[in-house]
Amino acid sequence: MLKKALFAATALLALAGAAAAEDLKEFRVGILGGENEADRLRNYACLADHLKKEFGFEKVSLFPAADYDGVIQGLLGGTLDFAELGASGYAATYIKDPKAVTPILTTQQEDGSTGYYSIGLALKSSGIKSIKDAKGKTLGYADPDSTSGYLIPLTQIPNDTGMPNDQYFSKTQFNGGHENNLLAAYDGKVDIAVDDSSGIGDFMDGFTSGTFHKAVAKGTVDPNKLVEVWRSPLIPNGPLVVRTALGEDWNKKLADFFTALPEKDAQCFSAIEGGDYKGYVPVKPEFYQAIIDARKAAIGG
Repeated sequence: MLKKALFAATALLALAGAAAAEDLKEFRVGILGGENEADRLRNYACLADHLKKEFGFEKVSLFPAADYDGVIQGLLGGTLDFAELGASGYAATYIKDPKAVTPILTTQQEDGSTGYYSIGLALKSSGIKSIKDAKGKTLGYADPDSTSGYLIPLTQIPNDTGMPNDQYFSKTQFNGGHENNLLAAYDGKVDIAVDDSSGIGDFMDGFTSGTFHKAVAKGTVDPNKLVEVWRSPLIPNGPLVVRTALGEDWNKKLADFFTALPEKDAQCFSAIEGGDYKGYVPVKPEFYQAIIDARKAAIGG
């Protein structure tokens, strides 16, 4: 009798959850920190308009968190429905609760790959030409939950220098996101900044996507004054994730919507992704297992 009662209660809760998801009136989108808030809101405004029109939401709320952890906590706490995370941010979410979000898609570069790079940038005037010239210099990180701006440089630069970063460099510091980190190097506050980049295309364009690309496009930095001094192995592109409690039906609806977006509105697609990509492709949690393992080993949850 008790088992039947528990089963019935579970079934009712599941039905209630499905109904709540089906009747979604407000859709809450988290936007990672790293670029200034005004630019992030402007770039995502078109997405909010498309989501409203496509699904009939009464409201699409955009939440530009001050840092990566703000979005991660929103997803874990159920106060956000959707976000695009970096691989390490997804790993952080997965480690805390494997069932909190479901990855549905990731971006595909113009060359067909589903990866990107962490690159180290320095001022040409610094005289640094490679990471091996940087012993005793200062290294700028972006955010503790960034893949290209922290986890990968933390674990991969030592392969090239033969020493842990906190021993090789005179100082390492977080600079409050990717854009601020790049500007810290550009303004001479650190000697090298590590940031995200497609790593393909023309350096003078800041490559085809990533923080460097966006900064060049906005005129914030002059690429003639910078030099790439380090590049990581290929990193898995981060996932678009949906709050798992919304259910499989919403996963499919949103996957179909985003898959069609690049052709439907190429300008909006470029705005939210920060550069030029081929489109979106399906992705599963297993794609990020190496990053999950690396995060557990290097920095825990």
